[in-house]
Amino acid sequence: MKPESGNAAPSLHTREALYEHLDAYLAALAAKAPSRVPWADFVFNTENNVALQIGDGLWGTIERFGDYQLNFADVETGQVGCFGVAVEPLEESAFATRIKVNRDGRICEVETIVVRQADSGLKFENQKFHDKPVMNAVVEEGARVPRARMISLADGYFDTLQLNDGKLFTHFHPDCQRVENGVQTTNNSALASFIPVAGLGCEEQFRLGYYRYDDELRARRFPLVDEERGLVLAGGFIDHAGRLGDYKLTDGRALSSPIRRPHSFYLMELFKIEDGAIRQIEANFITVPYKMPSPWDRQ
Repeated sequence: MKPESGNAAPSLHTREALYEHLDAYLAALAAKAPSRVPWADFVFNTENNVALQIGDGLWGTIERFGDYQLNFADVETGQVGCFGVAVEPLEESAFATRIKVNRDGRICEVETIVVRQADSGLKFENQKFHDKPVMNAVVEEGARVPRARMISLADGYFDTLQLNDGKLFTHFHPDCQRVENGVQTTNNSALASFIPVAGLGCEEQFRLGYYRYDDELRARRFPLVDEERGLVLAGGFIDHAGRLGDYKLTDGRALSSPIRRPHSFYLMELFKIEDGAIRQIEANFITVPYKMPSPWDRQ
């Protein structure tokens, strides 16, 4: 891992070319026409953490994409991705995808998550999909954080969430916000009437130790880093053993865990790094069997 992009060999890719690949891929997907995509000789393709043949899954059910689309690219590794909305019969779903383009300009990897709430054990109400200027903002070159440090801050977030006991292993920007499956879960007064912790900011939530029921942040990956925009894309799992019953926050308040069955969340999560701290988080995740392995472990 190179500590700074300045020490890397010149990239074979440009942001503009990677965005063109992404646009062409999404257009082919919306048209249910995989033959339009310039595939590599070998392609590793997953949807919702399962390896699928090209043309299966969302390729057969997509009707269109929604208006929301947040793009990001890693010119050093030739990867590009987006968060958005996929519309299928009966449902509109939070959607994220990451594709990798090889040296020949052909797509060799695709990782996709579609948060189909009809199939999920956890439903998010009042989803809102809209642009977030802070995620699209370019970081001035002199203020950019080295790639390895960006990954460390994102990984520290997972360390903080794992067995959350109030200790912080990352840095949060004072204006940090988090959106999960299209719902803002920080500083959200409307949601706080049902989930009180949702009325607090990122750091305050973690200092309380609210997420004590998260047992392990497993199989962490950070495949894409957009240094120009200060974005890190992560993949992995949150494992819940379901054994924890009653517990106390760091301020002494007693709570009962909302999770009392073994299961895991498979996630794709995007972190905005600003001023050396986590400024914004966008996460899409689905419920999967407890301790489900990742097909990307082959990498």
